[in-house]
Amino acid sequence: MNGENASGHSAGPNSGPETGTRDPDALLRRAGVRGDPDHDQHFLVDDRVLDRLPGYAEEADVDLSHVLEIGAGTGALTDRLLAVADRVTAIERDPDLAAFLREEFAAEIDEGRLTVVEGDALEVDLPDFTASISNLPYGPSSELAFRLLPEGRPLVLMFQREFAERMAAEPGTDDYGRLSVTAGHYADVEVVEPVPKEAFSPPPAVQSAVVRTTPRDPDYEAPDVDFFMDFLKAVFTQRRKTMRNAVRNTAHISGLGDPDAVVDAADEDLMGRRAGDVTPAEFADLAALAREVGEPGEHPSA
Repeated sequence: MNGENASGHSAGPNSGPETGTRDPDALLRRAGVRGDPDHDQHFLVDDRVLDRLPGYAEEADVDLSHVLEIGAGTGALTDRLLAVADRVTAIERDPDLAAFLREEFAAEIDEGRLTVVEGDALEVDLPDFTASISNLPYGPSSELAFRLLPEGRPLVLMFQREFAERMAAEPGTDDYGRLSVTAGHYADVEVVEPVPKEAFSPPPAVQSAVVRTTPRDPDYEAPDVDFFMDFLKAVFTQRRKTMRNAVRNTAHISGLGDPDAVVDAADEDLMGRRAGDVTPAEFADLAALAREVGEPGEHPSA
């Protein structure tokens, strides 16, 4: 987006040196840090990828009045987000990097456009954000995704490519699984760009990919979401078995007291299929039936 955004801040290639033009390698030098693969620390340094990330939200007409960034690092993406957003909240768990961000972006902080939160994004209180655009650390990426998805906000997130493809997979494909159904419960999910290892410093051992999610209500009823998620977790632990056996064998995970009653009451054709061939709507219907006839106890801890 060239010119100015709704808040009047310059954006895109015409923006001033304060937002949108900081060189990622220079940021690393000023911060005096190098990535550490042993601590899941890989900095995104490819200008082209960094420049494109906010665009995936802009082209979907996402509200960028308050963007949340998780894992801000040295601020290369933060800089691009400030060029298009009214406000940015950046969460960074490394105390030294959080201190660097407060120094590097002191002007933007003074203007009230940037807030730096030092802490673990799985533990800190999240602000009332309108969208999240983030290069997530690989280690907790699953937990972070499922903290963000229930918030019902548009997301543009960088993941390990295999994880991204499983998030967006369709029933009957090799990548389809619990992750696909769970993510799809909250949003439409699409992989918008593969990202090579060389885009990071140091390069990780795996390829990455950018995922865009668009929140929406599911096209099925899931009256007890907690039980639905426990049920999915259970049956997908035995995805190579028929649903009949998967339901019977995983009551200790799903919390079912009478899995045989579920198998007897369910559609016989469905019970003969494997989890990878069952649609989200069919899972929801089966979970509702299981809750009705299977005498669920307390939900097992996640």
